[in-house]
Amino acid sequence: MAGTILITAANSSLAIPAIKYLLTKYPDYTALLTVRDASDSDRNTKRLRSTIAKHPRPKKSIHELDLADFSAVHKFADDVIDKIRRGSLPPLVGIACNAFYWNLCREPELTRDGYERSLQVIHIAHAALVLRLLGYFHSDGGRVVVFSSDAHWQGKNGLERYPPTIPGELDLLGKPGPDPTPDNLGRGFQRYTRAKLAIVAWMYALNRYLNEEPRLRDITVVAINPRTLSDSRALRTNCPPMLVFMSRFIFQPLRPLIRFMDPTLRTLAEAGVDVVDLTVRAVHPQARGYFTWLKHDQSSPESMELRTQQMLWKKTLEWARITQENAALPKAFS
Repeated sequence: MAGTILITAANSSLAIPAIKYLLTKYPDYTALLTVRDASDSDRNTKRLRSTIAKHPRPKKSIHELDLADFSAVHKFADDVIDKIRRGSLPPLVGIACNAFYWNLCREPELTRDGYERSLQVIHIAHAALVLRLLGYFHSDGGRVVVFSSDAHWQGKNGLERYPPTIPGELDLLGKPGPDPTPDNLGRGFQRYTRAKLAIVAWMYALNRYLNEEPRLRDITVVAINPRTLSDSRALRTNCPPMLVFMSRFIFQPLRPLIRFMDPTLRTLAEAGVDVVDLTVRAVHPQARGYFTWLKHDQSSPESMELRTQQMLWKKTLEWARITQENAALPKAFS
């Protein structure tokens, strides 16, 4: 079943090897690739262009999309919908919500929409994009992949200083005040982990609503935890010097030795294969839920709480500007 695969942050260090694999292994799909800066002045976008240029036959295109701007997200969704309606773009069969943001070295950042930046990029904007586009999937269904981390589970990541719990007052998640203590690494990592927890909990709610809609129940949603990616650019972006040093001079040069001691350590290319195979439903075609690598797994206890899932679901609709008029899930508003 050919169709369109949408990948956000397509110039990221994980996405580029994933796209190379997609275009090589599954050339019949149309790749719809988004980046925050589509100009060649962005060296990562330039690298993406160089990668896809080596695959002249498959259909692919790069589009600018800033997930930190809800107006841009909704405009992009409108454009995709228009192209699918006109037949210039095949129906969707997969969305990989790959974009992420963290800030471990500065004060908290808000987007132009007024939301905490990690939460908006990782969770809210992806939720808006997915919900706007659900009605434009292939009649045979498809797959949505969101990205998790072991850090969404309290106590499972060595960088954790403050637990990744969802506050009872959800407005404090979306629009937090100043950090209670001056700890950019600890508080920044907590904001990142809360965003990862939010999108995992939301994933379960979305699967329930999709299953209630006969026309959409063949769309399945999974969250993948790719584990520790030793060559990820994230470890050198918006990080304190300690993490940058460890990434460049410990994780990468000593990767074979570290991997012998910690088999969960992986490369971006390995993770990219898993992400693409899940997205095109080459593996676990009917599965929903949480995955570590390609193994169906258990997510954190808090992410499994029905009350937390429903609270986040309703608040996300509000944050993402999703209404009955622009989404294809009528029962989600009842």
